Amino acid sequence: MVLNIIMLFLVSIEPYLFYLNVVFDLSDFAVLLDTASIIYALDLAGSMAILALFTNELTIEERKLLPQDILGRYRGIRNSFFFSAAIFAITIVPVFWVWRVDNTPVRFYLWVLPLILGSLRRVSRRQTHDT
Repeated sequence: MVLNIIMLFLVSIEPYLFYLNVVFDLSDFAVLLDTASIIYALDLAGSMAILALFTNELTIEERKLLPQDILGRYRGIRNSFFFSAAIFAITIVPVFWVWRVDNTPVRFYLWVLPLILGSLRRVSRRQTHDT
């Protein structure tokens, strides 16, 4: 129950934090953007970790919540949630704010990585099912 409440809170503030990261100009509001991006990274890391914990509960074999033949897929999903949480948590380190590519902090590029990896995983799973 507590994790559900925390998850609801994290999900509710995520659009606002995303808005702050997208709207403000880096030069005019650097301190606000830095703070908002750190909180945004913490927010998404927490959300991903909670999703991983929820998915982990499904993968406990003794509970028999899922058929045996799809447990492996859900373990993979759980692992990708933990990996995503780790990526978001790592981007809190200040060096990811200082390092830049095309005048954009590396932190922003790393946030896209879980989306790309998740999409690649879905595409490979679909190709496996089609053959």
